[in-house]
Amino acid sequence: MSPFKSSTGLPDNIAGALCYFFPFIGGVVFLALEKRNRFVLFHALQSLLTFGVLMILHVLTGFIPFLGSLMSAILSLCSFAIWLLMIYQALSSKWYKLPWVGDIAESQIRHL
Repeated sequence: MSPFKSSTGLPDNIAGALCYFFPFIGGVVFLALEKRNRFVLFHALQSLLTFGVLMILHVLTGFIPFLGSLMSAILSLCSFAIWLLMIYQALSSKWYKLPWVGDIAESQIRHL
């Protein structure tokens, strides 16, 4: 178990995993509640950006005739895999960065 605590009182690895456990919403909640722990802020922002983009892509695939449902199914499988991977990485106390989104999240928490 991680010895560090977030400002919510939870161990930082648990707080980081909760950012992903409730996709998009967990990121919003922990961005609002967390005051100082950069690990939790990073995972909250990465969750918000990742699942926000995935939600937009799901909506957009709904407008594509014929192949839209296939693309949506593939996107759902990829989203589930990302969800599991990120919960595991946060519980392991790792600063795992997803391509593109992880760099954006990391650059944003440097400004906090």
